[in-house]
Amino acid sequence: MSLIEKYDYFIFDLDGTIYRGEHLIPQANKVVNHLKEINKRIVFASNKTTGTAQDYYYLLKNWGLNVEENEIINSTIVASNYLKQNFKGETFFAIGEDSFIKEIEHSGLKHSLLPEEINIILVTLDRTLNYIKLEIAARALENGARFFAANIDDTCPIDDGEVIDAGSTISALQKRTHRKLELHFGKPSEFMFNEIKNHLKFVPSRTLLIGDRLETDITMGNNFGIDTALVHTGVKFFPNGTENIIPTYQLNSVFDLLSHKS
Repeated sequence: MSLIEKYDYFIFDLDGTIYRGEHLIPQANKVVNHLKEINKRIVFASNKTTGTAQDYYYLLKNWGLNVEENEIINSTIVASNYLKQNFKGETFFAIGEDSFIKEIEHSGLKHSLLPEEINIILVTLDRTLNYIKLEIAARALENGARFFAANIDDTCPIDDGEVIDAGSTISALQKRTHRKLELHFGKPSEFMFNEIKNHLKFVPSRTLLIGDRLETDITMGNNFGIDTALVHTGVKFFPNGTENIIPTYQLNSVFDLLSHKS
């Protein structure tokens, strides 16, 4: 039996799994479109916050994938929902890019650069990261601000390698302030899992999660009783405490879903 026959629900990571940097993973569009043609249920779950769900929808559509905008979840959506419910009206500072900051503001929080005003620090991927941003965050944390993150990925895959992501920034802030991260909203958190569950309404035994990262994608599947497939098109693998994170399957790329036997 093929993996496509065995499962009815498919949770896909995006960057490193469906695309990498500015390029589609070869044949990824054929895999997704075939799943849709045979009425499989799909959701895309990403820890990346440099664009909105609508941005990723247009990106995938331009590559020829038959997707709907409501099939895309990123950790910005998860963080926004939590903050809107629990911290509306509070003041935050984000180590993140403009798109992320605007979405958090739309959830009812106020952005500030003044450490004495800041109640919440949010960390995510920021390709404009600099010393000034780190020190604003550090001083706010020293003043007692809450310490949250949209994701905890150490790196993000790009076309010719990887770049520093939130996990590396979190580590720097923890060492600088001796504060520990309190919550994060991306994979493998329960916040992200519940958001996916609300979108897909899946049956765990009939669900496959496909991603490129052991400590987020595969860990989330393992934590919540979902079979997983690790693809080798994204981040590099290092034996840094991930030796015991075992995927159900290993694939060269998502294209192998069409031929791999369970």
